[in-house]
Amino acid sequence: MRNIKVILIYFFASLLISYPCGADIYRYIDKHGRVIFTDKPDHKGYKKLVRTWKGWVEQKKPQNFDWIGHQRRYDAAIRNTAKIYKLPHTLLHAVITVESWYNPDAVSPAGAIGLMQLMPETARRYGVNNRRDVKENIDGGSRYLSELLIMFNNNIRLALAAYNAGENAVKKYKNKIPPYKETQDYVRKVLKYYKKYQQTMI
Repeated sequence: MRNIKVILIYFFASLLISYPCGADIYRYIDKHGRVIFTDKPDHKGYKKLVRTWKGWVEQKKPQNFDWIGHQRRYDAAIRNTAKIYKLPHTLLHAVITVESWYNPDAVSPAGAIGLMQLMPETARRYGVNNRRDVKENIDGGSRYLSELLIMFNNNIRLALAAYNAGENAVKKYKNKIPPYKETQDYVRKVLKYYKKYQQTMI
């Protein structure tokens, strides 16, 4: 495949939805704020993107990122917020693991930011002013997840599917997990970590 390198302002990143299937895509933001996309990165500054139903998003687990250290650092905040919203702290840990690998600066081209990958409208809905603020982000994401559990009668699978794809998507398919591979994989991954953390986190 020919090398494709396009320099775009950040908000045009959604145009990558039309990029041919089967190629690995990488993104680099230069010192001028310009975004460079290519299928053949020539230095380590590029971040790999993966294709989801939302479009192209940055591969969640960054290389050389101490996510275990961050997990320990944010554990108290996660546990405290879980108590407030009556959620299992292990479930919040599982969601955060899959959403951002505990990276408070994680950003997706779709506009989601922070540990629980809050979209702008979700942040406004729950009064989150700074999505990169760890406590605010966890609080907003936890409130949303708590409401989804209530909405779907404490069905964790449906709540997780709604967290990923939106509650309307779950309702559209008559309260079933939408037939989106990304959402189905998301639910599976979160449940895997949820089960693991139930056994390893006291």
